[in-house]
Amino acid sequence: MPRKLKRKAPASPARHDPSPEPYPSHASPSSAQCLAVRDALLAFHGFPEEFAPFRLLRLGGRSPNRDPRPQPLSPTVLDGLVITLLSQNTTDAISRRAFASLKAAFPSWDQVVDEEGKRLEDAIRCGGLATTKAARIRAMLRDVRERRGKICLEYLRELSVDEVKKELSRFKGIGPKTVACVLMFYLQKDDFPVDTHVLRITKAMGWVPATASREKAYIHLNNKIPDDLKFDLNCLFVTHGKLCQSCTKKVVSDKSKNSNAACPLAGYCCIGEEKLQQQ
Repeated sequence: MPRKLKRKAPASPARHDPSPEPYPSHASPSSAQCLAVRDALLAFHGFPEEFAPFRLLRLGGRSPNRDPRPQPLSPTVLDGLVITLLSQNTTDAISRRAFASLKAAFPSWDQVVDEEGKRLEDAIRCGGLATTKAARIRAMLRDVRERRGKICLEYLRELSVDEVKKELSRFKGIGPKTVACVLMFYLQKDDFPVDTHVLRITKAMGWVPATASREKAYIHLNNKIPDDLKFDLNCLFVTHGKLCQSCTKKVVSDKSKNSNAACPLAGYCCIGEEKLQQQ
């Protein structure tokens, strides 16, 4: 039986996106709702193994379980950005295979910029959209070298979230979701990317309007979700969206339906503060 987690009030408020709030009259989610859903998913799934290395980096490399095994090295910001770009329109496993192939073919980023043939396309072809992605990667690397004198993005670690967004958004093909993933996973910043799983689940729970676009949902959720819950909630939503058959279509509140009986979010569809207080 899953261990019941002790709730505590979120320690940090949500960071407000500088863009205008798209849904000023939409109160959800509250801090209490975010905490309740995080606890429910964590009790049901445990923390997802695929995201554990990133969680460890957020803890400064200190394993919460005092694991004596060597801990993962922090990837460079540029590596993280390229991996995330390669993940567009494909799976994480395939994008990492494409990245490994790229690094094997080009030991340095300068070689990628200076090479004029199609070796880069060939190296990342397994990830799909090779022509488009190769052009964007090379243009981005060339831009960084021309502006900074070397191909390195480690300076982004010293910038604020808004400054990082401004820097990365200048590159073609680097949209809000890619930037948010780099912020959360590779810069250990408090941000909340919105992918298809996150958008579908948050719509079903009433955290964003049913007509919300991904862009507007991103602004609203980042304004509402407390910073210290963003990472866990995001990883858990993505994992739950992949594993829960009920949530691949729609989260429903009727616990009597067999198809949704095991879903930990079944009772949280459009949940209100008054329902939380009754638990």
